[in-house]
Amino acid sequence: MYKRSKLRKLLRDHVFVILGWLIWLILLLSGHKFGPSDSLTALAAGSTLTFCTMLGCVFAVVRHADELAELLDEPYGTLVLTLSATAIEVSLMLMVMAGGGQNPAMLRDTIFATLMVVLNGMVGVSLVSGGWVNVEQSFNLRGALSFLHLIAPLSLLLLVLPNHTSSTDGPTLAPVQEAFLGLLCLLVYGVFLVIQTARHRSYFANMSAVLDDEPEENGNAAPAPSRRRGAIVRASLNLLAALLPVVLLAEHLGSVIDFAIEESHTPPALGGLVVAALVLLPEGVGAQRAAALNLMQRAVNICLGSALATIGLTVPTILVAASLQQHSLTLGLNGAEETLLYATLLVSVMTFVSGSANVLQGMVHLMLFIAYLFFVFVP
Repeated sequence: MYKRSKLRKLLRDHVFVILGWLIWLILLLSGHKFGPSDSLTALAAGSTLTFCTMLGCVFAVVRHADELAELLDEPYGTLVLTLSATAIEVSLMLMVMAGGGQNPAMLRDTIFATLMVVLNGMVGVSLVSGGWVNVEQSFNLRGALSFLHLIAPLSLLLLVLPNHTSSTDGPTLAPVQEAFLGLLCLLVYGVFLVIQTARHRSYFANMSAVLDDEPEENGNAAPAPSRRRGAIVRASLNLLAALLPVVLLAEHLGSVIDFAIEESHTPPALGGLVVAALVLLPEGVGAQRAAALNLMQRAVNICLGSALATIGLTVPTILVAASLQQHSLTLGLNGAEETLLYATLLVSVMTFVSGSANVLQGMVHLMLFIAYLFFVFVP
């Protein structure tokens, strides 16, 4: 009876992971790929099942990353979650690019969508929910500004500067300029990781006393080192088992995104929004929960860390892949998107420079996010 209930719990907790591996194996053994050869009904059903399964696996990744966060403490726990989400994002974008390159603006649209979803959507929801429950919340000012010190200039270099260079026509960069920016992003992000995990780790630690008091309130002693190592290994293996199906299925979902954009004549920016939404939705849920529990620093680490990882890791990877595949990338934003980017960066600095957060600040971020969604569909 005990084994049966344990098996049911295992299946319930890992149902999407198991389903993800099964779908990938079926597609692999059959050699099938979603595309023009499928009927509209089969394409819609198959892509919807694949997307929902991948989303469930992403939520499983977040759950296991949260387990690691409790075992490793900040900022390592959040960093694991951020790097896992970046791996998913990179795999999706690579598969879309490998599908044919009909959308040369995929990198630009995904970076811009990520910035809008993170800095406006996720931050706005976190501030509103946290402020509603806790009235006003504090976070480490130096940690938040450390993120923004990199996000602001790098996003402008990648998304605005290409509109004003003379080496190429249009909002693009010459190969040597792409290589320079990719190397710059990677180098600066590497320095940031050293700052975050070693020299100034305290900048990114939770200011709330909830985590410190929780073991005493529960009366639980710290786990033995051997048990803690075993728990870390189990959580890491579970995270990897949930992450791999998403990466493997990215090829099939990427072909659907590529085909849908080409055939339905939808706004190309929608492809970047779909990729960003799939990757960031579970992180957004995690940030909202942290804010509601008065762990605002963890919410800040999740939100701003996601945006910075996209610029610091996704951009160099995609630039290298595009160069190898000889894909020309459109990087510069148009006028309306530039305005939204400037407004977002300005409001973000004004929000995080205060060191505290409330509902009003969150509403301003949500206002910008709604404006972004509107202009995606009504450009």
